[in-house]
Amino acid sequence: MTFKSTDKSFKKNAKQLTWVFLLKAQYAMKCIGLIAKALCSVINAIENQFKENFLFKFIRGFLVLCFVLLSFDMVAYWNGWQFLETTETQGWMHSAYLYWIFFRANYIAYPVQCISNFCIILFIIQSVDKLALCIGWFWIKFRDIKPRLQDFSLSEEYPMVLVQIPMCNEKEVYKQSISAVCQLDWPKDRLLIQVLDDSDDDMLMLLLKEEVSKWRKFGTKIIYHNRLVRTGYKAGNLQSAMRYDYVKNYEFVAILYADFQPSPDFLKQTIPHFKGNPELGLVQARWKFVNKDENLMTQLQNINMCFHFEMEQQVNGVFLNFFGFNGTAGVWRIKALEDSGGWLDRTTVEDMDIAVRAHLNGWKFMFLNDVKVLCEAPASYEAYRKQQYHWHSGPMNLFRLCLADVTTSKVRRVL
Repeated sequence: MTFKSTDKSFKKNAKQLTWVFLLKAQYAMKCIGLIAKALCSVINAIENQFKENFLFKFIRGFLVLCFVLLSFDMVAYWNGWQFLETTETQGWMHSAYLYWIFFRANYIAYPVQCISNFCIILFIIQSVDKLALCIGWFWIKFRDIKPRLQDFSLSEEYPMVLVQIPMCNEKEVYKQSISAVCQLDWPKDRLLIQVLDDSDDDMLMLLLKEEVSKWRKFGTKIIYHNRLVRTGYKAGNLQSAMRYDYVKNYEFVAILYADFQPSPDFLKQTIPHFKGNPELGLVQARWKFVNKDENLMTQLQNINMCFHFEMEQQVNGVFLNFFGFNGTAGVWRIKALEDSGGWLDRTTVEDMDIAVRAHLNGWKFMFLNDVKVLCEAPASYEAYRKQQYHWHSGPMNLFRLCLADVTTSKVRRVL
């Protein structure tokens, strides 16, 4: 009986182990499939986007030329042409290879070495920057440095707050976003919600109006705005909303994109930090992806954004009182926006633009790592590509526009 029970136990464990291996293999095949699908999407997107682009043709030709030269070098190496004396009888390919070595040594090696040295310097600078961030992060954790919340105990202390929801053809997410904002725990007579719609879909505009009307019946102060002239993209939409006369009655403005869902206590976790701190212009909360485990792409984005918030935003906020505004999940002091010139559409990174101008005017920023706002990460490559293009196409242009202001700012003189 003992041998039989042992045999059954062994078979049971072997069967369980087999199932574990099968599940691991299935997960591995799923990951490989996702990677292959992502690569195919990248290739198709590149081919479709740059099909007639001269730069793409130039890059493709350059890569082909490099491949040909590399193949030629490999053939020459295996034939030992580099060791033959020039006095020996040479074939035309051998002669061509010797000329190529001479040309490469005299005209190509030095520029390539300069470029390599420049890249090494950039790598060292980035490494020092990341090391400084890590040291700052450890210091913050070691000393338990974080903003301390001040509660509002009296109703008269609640300031007037404006909440803006800019959107454009956000058919899939507008309901949950408006619902979450309308459920914010703040006195209704001291809160106004603006739904800033830049949609060009008449049916969607009608649905948004119905949603706004529904919440207005519940006693929520909510207004729907749709621009007739849609210029300036999101910056133009936000700037247009700040021009209404009733805005002058409000002290703070919270900005939440259409795919963001704040918790009911979002304003009570952010607004109190402005009390007794007249130089504070922005309070920024952290993002939390609800679909971080949907696929490999969302997992990688979650890792990247966790580093961005945990290290870059938090450390810069504590030690410099400055960081790049993330465009959403933040509360601005309206006076800080007005003193900095408001929203400008001169770049595609209007959030970074207003942050730089506000800091140059002496306003301080605060990052709340413990306050998280739910949102969704792009789950497809096409959506991710559009997001990254928007984020990375404007910083260099912004640097060019702000360089003169940076060199003459009062912040620089203080430093």
